[in-house]
Amino acid sequence: MAQERTLRRQNGIIAGVCGGLGAFFGIRPFWFRLLFVILFLPGGAPGVLPYIILWIVIPGRR
Repeated sequence: MAQERTLRRQNGIIAGVCGGLGAFFGIRPFWFRLLFVILFLPGGAPGVLPYIILWIVIPGRR
């Protein structure tokens, strides 16, 4: 039987968004953190806006 995956924020460095994405996709949160840092470099908005939107949209841990 397949295990059901749910997208939830995990305990993390700032809001748990990268930890939740890492747990959902089965990869280390480091890669999502690196992605957001790279997106942050060209001026901030390309990395900050998606992070804030995901912070609002993804439910927290229960």
